Amino acid sequence: MTMQFGNNGPHLFSERNRRGFLQDLGLGFGSIALSSLLQGDSTALADAIAESELKKIAPKAKSVIWLFMIGGASHMETFDPKPQLNKLAGKTIKETPYAKVLESPYLANERVVAFDPNNGFIRNEIYPLQVGFAQRGESGIEISDWFPHVGECADDLCVIRSMWTEDSNHGAQLQFHTGRHRVDGFFPTVGSWATYGLGSLNDNLPQFVVMGTPVADCCGGRECHRANYLGPQYDGIPLDIDSDIPLPYAAPPSGVFQEEQAGEFELLRQLNQISSEQFPNDEALRARVRSYELAFRMQTAVPDVVRLEDETALTQREYGLDQPETKVFGRQMLTARRLVERGVRFVQVYHGSNGGAGQWDNHKGLKAGHTKLCKQTDQPIGALLKDLKQRGLLDETLVVWATEFGRTPGAQSSNGRDHHPYGFSVWMAGGGVKGGMTHGATDEIGFHAVEDRHYVTDIHATILHQLGLNPHELVVPGRQRLERDFGHVIHDVIA
Repeated sequence: MTMQFGNNGPHLFSERNRRGFLQDLGLGFGSIALSSLLQGDSTALADAIAESELKKIAPKAKSVIWLFMIGGASHMETFDPKPQLNKLAGKTIKETPYAKVLESPYLANERVVAFDPNNGFIRNEIYPLQVGFAQRGESGIEISDWFPHVGECADDLCVIRSMWTEDSNHGAQLQFHTGRHRVDGFFPTVGSWATYGLGSLNDNLPQFVVMGTPVADCCGGRECHRANYLGPQYDGIPLDIDSDIPLPYAAPPSGVFQEEQAGEFELLRQLNQISSEQFPNDEALRARVRSYELAFRMQTAVPDVVRLEDETALTQREYGLDQPETKVFGRQMLTARRLVERGVRFVQVYHGSNGGAGQWDNHKGLKAGHTKLCKQTDQPIGALLKDLKQRGLLDETLVVWATEFGRTPGAQSSNGRDHHPYGFSVWMAGGGVKGGMTHGATDEIGFHAVEDRHYVTDIHATILHQLGLNPHELVVPGRQRLERDFGHVIHDVIA
């Protein structure tokens, strides 16, 4: 690179652009880390959308913590007890008073694309409950004995027991995040729509953060937290809280000191100043400079978030950081609280990824499998809810617990349950949602959602509404959205 002076003042001759120059300087910010920050390039557009296109809804939440259990947690052993299963155990469904569930028109909602000889069947022999339930809190919501800590927060929970979806295989993981069946292709996820509509509360941190091992490629992969046609600036940004470099590419190369980087940025600023004087109306150039400055600040902000030793010993114990079973998920839950405390809009946390369908996918050994998984997550989630509430953050933070589908009332492999898209449960807490209540219902054996039925995008619509967004206003010119993509706000659960 050389600098020459001509009639129009100093200018640069280079075979590479400024992005290449930055890489040569060793700033270490790659496309993943910057994808969120480069939203600054379209700040004016985002402001215009917010002010003129989106209808104003009074927001009741500022942030979302989205907890996703990969594999399909059993609704009947978690948040929707069905004592009839114990009374009818060993009988076929046709031998019970509930044989009509096998003739329900709701069965037609399943979209079977490829036949799987092992999974996705109704399973006719009734399998009894594998855990006890108790009424929790003043509200008396029945919650599994596998969730005692979450149960202590029952009066803050809104349990929705009437979810349904289309995919009877694990493409339902992608469907829960985008609202579309896997064969329809890839679409923006709920976290991406939220950040597209709202922008950032903290310019030093990504607005959409992802923790935990993502969904496997078989079931949607990283498309479960990506923005697709909205652009990579709205993708979820992976955060590895147990790494020396928690945010990919957001650290300088080894041996580069902060003072060096500051000098490099000052040089870059001077070079950009030369260009800005030549092109005073170049908004993109100014936006790019702001993005690099934000990325520089992010190097300090991100390590600060994951510095969990700053928390008291009591707080760390409450999240289970002192126990091997709960340490990993506990660290993620504590980090989630620290992120929303600092203004991150959407925090998505995966649990149970195993490189395949997911650990919650207990076709056999359900009791052993769910006991282990609930143990890993119960105390950290309970601690998160209590901590948010104690700090006055639960009112403005919407916590969502979800999974792709439920499990069959009938047995598989003698001691497991198969996939079940016809009825299952999720719950919400905080963020302007009513606590201490259940909404909707499945039938007596947990087969079909029969009361206040909700397709998965109704959860999306409710989240966006609580954030102050009208889902029907979230559209991109040239991109057709189906009516079901928008979902329906579940007004009955809103305080």
